Amino acid sequence: MSPLIVYYPKCGTCRKALKWLEENEIEVEKRHIVENPPTREELEKWFAASQLPIRKLFNTSGRKYRELGLKDKVKTASESELLNILATDGMLVKRPILVTEEGRVLFGFNETKWRETICP
Repeated sequence: MSPLIVYYPKCGTCRKALKWLEENEIEVEKRHIVENPPTREELEKWFAASQLPIRKLFNTSGRKYRELGLKDKVKTASESELLNILATDGMLVKRPILVTEEGRVLFGFNETKWRETICP
């Protein structure tokens, strides 16, 4: 099984991550975040594995995030409520998401962290 990358093709950060993977000859399974968005169950599992605060899973620069006025909601809502919100639309989720074969999960692209996580 290859690592999974959940991405949006028009996202510059996602394109940068895909290019980095290609340059480092890392085979991945690709999944379009809008056509096949993460389920509530996946998000819950990935959230736990990422060890990040729940607010870090949101694409805060996205139009949908602003339209829904989530800036204040992420400060007060429960983790369960926020996971439910994230599961409603892939565009709300920070991307790309890298899920390794070992179950480690990274939200967003940080070359150093990705290298430490998936390069032998």
